[in-house]
Amino acid sequence: MALVSLRGVSFGYGGRHLLEKVDLQIERGERVGLVGRNGSGKSTLMKLISGELSPDEGQIVRGPGVRIGRLIQEVPTGDTSSVQEVVATGLGPEGAVLSRYLALSQQAAESPSPSVIADLKAVEEALHLQGTWQLEQQIERVISQMNLDAHARFTELSSGMKRRVLLAQSLVCQPDLLLLDEPTNHLDIDAVAWLEEFLFRFDGTLVFVTHDRQFVRKLSTRIIEVDRGQLLDWPCDYATFLQRKEAALEVESQQQALFDKKRAREEVWVRTGVKARRHRSEGRVRELLKLREERRERQDRVGNVRLQSQDAERSGRLVIEAKQIGFHYVADAAGVRPDADSVGHEVLRNFSTLILRGDKIGVIGPNGSGKSTLLRLLLGQLTPTSGSVRLGTKLEVAYFDQLREQLDENKTAQENVGDGKEILLINGQSRHVLGYLEDFLFSPARARTLVKYLSGGERNRLMLAKLLTRPSNVLVLDEPTNDLDAETLELLEDLLIEYPDTVLLVSHDREFLNNVVTSTLVFEGDGLVKEYDGGYDDWCRQRAVPKGSVESQESESQTSTSGRDHSQTKLLTSGRDSAPRRLSFKEQRELESLPARIEVLETEQQELHAAMSAPSFYQQPKSDIATATARLEILERDLAEAFARWESLEDNANNGR
Repeated sequence: MALVSLRGVSFGYGGRHLLEKVDLQIERGERVGLVGRNGSGKSTLMKLISGELSPDEGQIVRGPGVRIGRLIQEVPTGDTSSVQEVVATGLGPEGAVLSRYLALSQQAAESPSPSVIADLKAVEEALHLQGTWQLEQQIERVISQMNLDAHARFTELSSGMKRRVLLAQSLVCQPDLLLLDEPTNHLDIDAVAWLEEFLFRFDGTLVFVTHDRQFVRKLSTRIIEVDRGQLLDWPCDYATFLQRKEAALEVESQQQALFDKKRAREEVWVRTGVKARRHRSEGRVRELLKLREERRERQDRVGNVRLQSQDAERSGRLVIEAKQIGFHYVADAAGVRPDADSVGHEVLRNFSTLILRGDKIGVIGPNGSGKSTLLRLLLGQLTPTSGSVRLGTKLEVAYFDQLREQLDENKTAQENVGDGKEILLINGQSRHVLGYLEDFLFSPARARTLVKYLSGGERNRLMLAKLLTRPSNVLVLDEPTNDLDAETLELLEDLLIEYPDTVLLVSHDREFLNNVVTSTLVFEGDGLVKEYDGGYDDWCRQRAVPKGSVESQESESQTSTSGRDHSQTKLLTSGRDSAPRRLSFKEQRELESLPARIEVLETEQQELHAAMSAPSFYQQPKSDIATATARLEILERDLAEAFARWESLEDNANNGR
C-alpha cells in the first residue's frame, strides 16, 4: 500500500484552484523531487500531504500508522527555547509536554522558586500518566546524530544551525515520510554537502522542494512537477526530466499552434456569415463555441523573466586592487561593534587580489565567515585595519544585498522600483514602471502589493528589477539565488555570462558558481582567503591535490594567500605591455604545451570547415547546424587566445633570461 495517496484533490485560497483534481501516490523508499515555478503550489501540496491543510475536493489517504515529518521553509525568529526543547516539539502532543518539562527543569536549576517547582511536579505527573519518559532518549539520540548542542539557545544559532535543529525536529518522530521545503536555504556549501550525504543515507521516503539543481540531481529518483494546477509525474532522474520536459513543451507548443490556427480559421468563417442554416453549419457554430470555451479554460505556461542589464560607460581596465589587507571589528565609541563576540575577531588577514574589467569573481565560505564584509572592503564601503584598497576609474556599482534591505516593506513593489516615478529610462527607452515589472512576472495587481506580503521568490525578483534599472559596469550580487525557481536562475546565469563588465558574486549554489564565475575567493579559516581559478568544481579539484606533489606546489603558488602571483598572471594575460619577468614553473610547462594545443584546435577547425563546405551539411536539422556554427566560433576564439598567450609567454621568457 502507498504511504500517501491523493485522489482527485483540488485546493485553492479563493478564486481559481491552485491544484485542480490532482492524483498522486507516494511509495515507500522513493526520493521525490518536487519542482515548479514560484507560486505554483509546491508548499501547499506538502501541507496537504502532511495534513496541515484539508482539500476543497477529493480525498487524501494515508497508510495506517504512517508517521510524517516536515521541515518548514521559514526559519522561526525570536524562539529562546533550547535546542533540546525545540527538537522535543517534533514528537507531537507528548513532545510538547516533554519540551515544557525540559524548560521547567532548566528554570528550576537556575532559580528554584516555589512556583517553578510546583509547575515542574505537575508536568512530571503528566509525563508519568502519558508514559513519555522513553522519548527523552529518542531526543538525545537524534541530537547526537545531528551533532547539536542540546542546551544551546535556538535564537543564538546561525541560520545554518537553525535549519539543522529544525531537521532534527522533523526526524525525532522517526518518520516514514520526510517532507522538506527548501532545506538548503541559508545553508553554506559545506552544510549543503553534509545534508546531501545525510539524506542520501536516510532509509525512509523523501519528498523535497528545492531550487538547488545539484541537490535535486544527486537525491531524486522521481520528479513531480507542479505546473498550472496539475501534477506531472516523471519517473526518472533530474537530468532525464529536463530532456523529456523540453520535448514535451515543444509538442505542447505545436499542438497549441494548430489549435489556435483552427480556431482563427473558424472565427473568419463565422464572421463572413453563415450562408445557410443547414445542420452542418449549426454544428460548425457549436464546435466554434467549444473551441472558444477551451481557449478560455486553457492555462498558458507562466512566461519567463526578461532580464536585461543597463549599459554604462566602461570602467578602466583596473577595477579593484587590494594589497595585504586585513580587517577585524573593533569597539566603537559606545564600546560595542557590532556584537560582543565579533570585537577583535580577525575576519581577514594579508589578503591581496587584482580584479580587472570583465572578471567574474565568486566568493565561497561558511556562514558568518565574512563574505559580505569582504565585498564591502573591496568596494571601499569599509576601511581595512591594515593594507590598502585601490579602486579603478569610472566605476558604476549596482549592489544586490542578501537581506534585501534596499526594499521598503511598507511600500508596494511599484513604489520600490519607481522611487516615486511612473516612467523609467531603460537603456535609452522610456518604460512605464508597471510594464517594466511585467518583465519580472509581476501583474499590475501584484505590482501594487506591499512588499511585506510578497513571497521570498517575488522579493528576489523585485530586487533584480530594482537593481537592473541602474546603469552599471560592476555588478555585486550577495546571495541572489535564494528562493528563485530554476528557470529564473538559468536566465540570471545567461545575463551574468553575457555581461561585458565585472561581477562579484557570493553564492552557495554550486551549479550557479560553476556556470558563471571565472575564479573564486575562498575563506579557509583563521582569516585566510585564497584565490582559485574556475568555479566550485574547479576549487574542489584543486584543494583535493595531495600535499607535497608537484601539482600541489603549483596550486599553492597559484593560490597563495597574498594573491600576488594570481594578480601578476592577470596582468600578463590582459595586455602585452606588462613588465617582463621570469616564467614560473607552471608557466614554463604551459608554454611547452601550447603548440600541441594550437595544433589540436587547428585540426578540429579544418575538419569543421570541411564538413560545413559539403552540400549535405545544410540538409541537417537546424539545431545541428547551429551547434556546429557555435563550435566554430568557440574554436576561433580559443585559437586567438592561445596564440596571444603563446606570444606573451615567449616574450617574457626571452626578456627574462
